Amino acid sequence: MEVPIAPTQSQNQDDQQSTGDTKEEGWCNWWTRSSFDMLRTLEKRILSYIKTPYRGSFVDVGACVGEADKIWTIALNTESPNVPLVLLHGLGAGVALWVLNLDELARDRPVYAIDILGFGRSSRPKFESDALIVEKQLVKSIEDWRQEAGLKKMVLLGHSMGGFLAASYALSYPERLCHLILADPWGFPEKPKDFDSTVKIRFWVKPIIALSKMLNPLWVIRMAGPYGASLVDRFRADIVQKFSPMISDGTYISGYIHQCNARDPTGEAAFHAMMKDFGWAKNPMIKRIVDLKPTVPITMLYGAQSWVMRTGPIDTLKLMRSGSYVKVQLIENAGHHIYADDAPTFNRLVNAACQATERLNNEQLKQ
Repeated sequence: MEVPIAPTQSQNQDDQQSTGDTKEEGWCNWWTRSSFDMLRTLEKRILSYIKTPYRGSFVDVGACVGEADKIWTIALNTESPNVPLVLLHGLGAGVALWVLNLDELARDRPVYAIDILGFGRSSRPKFESDALIVEKQLVKSIEDWRQEAGLKKMVLLGHSMGGFLAASYALSYPERLCHLILADPWGFPEKPKDFDSTVKIRFWVKPIIALSKMLNPLWVIRMAGPYGASLVDRFRADIVQKFSPMISDGTYISGYIHQCNARDPTGEAAFHAMMKDFGWAKNPMIKRIVDLKPTVPITMLYGAQSWVMRTGPIDTLKLMRSGSYVKVQLIENAGHHIYADDAPTFNRLVNAACQATERLNNEQLKQ
């Protein structure tokens, strides 16, 4: 049985206070209307819609990247003896955006969702600027978190940027994984050499793309200052709408996304260091994932309407890992945010992957 996170006094105290990161600039907080307390309040309001009891705590990973880093974690059904499922969110997100998934995913096993270091309520240390070093720093923070959380082995699920990091973690620590689940992962394919010349881009989009190469991807939210939340609500109403079946007040979602991204964007800067252009990584994962230990099963879930390029990576992965477990499934009515676009199907496929892992483990124990 896995050891759950111990509810220490310091962690409970951190639930009431900040992460101890006091280096944020005051003017930025004033201009963006960002508040650690507001982020905490909005997260709690969103998570109040789930039925499964959960516990939130800061897991102290020490001098991982900064001087005293802490990773915000929510844990559900930790008493279950089954292999735990660990969730890594995408760029600009946080633990609360798994609200449509947590009840179903935690029905038969422990589930842990973390705010990746540099995002959400976790510490926001300054990362290096080299792409590979940044990637290693983020992967190390996940491993340090696993050790502190007391998890021996886990099923690791990552969405988008979280999928890229989950794959990188699997390459470094394959012995810790029972299954790798990649949900519309970012950063797998190489950028086609003829992309810029063959893809037609509207003239007004080109300056935005140019700025995205120089600035952090979500800079506009902070530039908008006190109007950041309404900006999310107006221009990304599609994301807010995804949660409407459960959460009638869409301001919770837009406000939460704003608060997640209005503070010091160190995690966003880390992503910026790893990206070549927004859609591609400087060090594409497809070149490396083929070296993953063959005993680690891989399930890849893609939205059929997603912008993420999948054909090349899927074909390459299946070819190079022909003797290993590789399962690829499309969710027809979903785009990039497959966990929210069609949550019931997403939950069912993830649970099926976890159950396959448990069956495989039981068969190995009998041998």
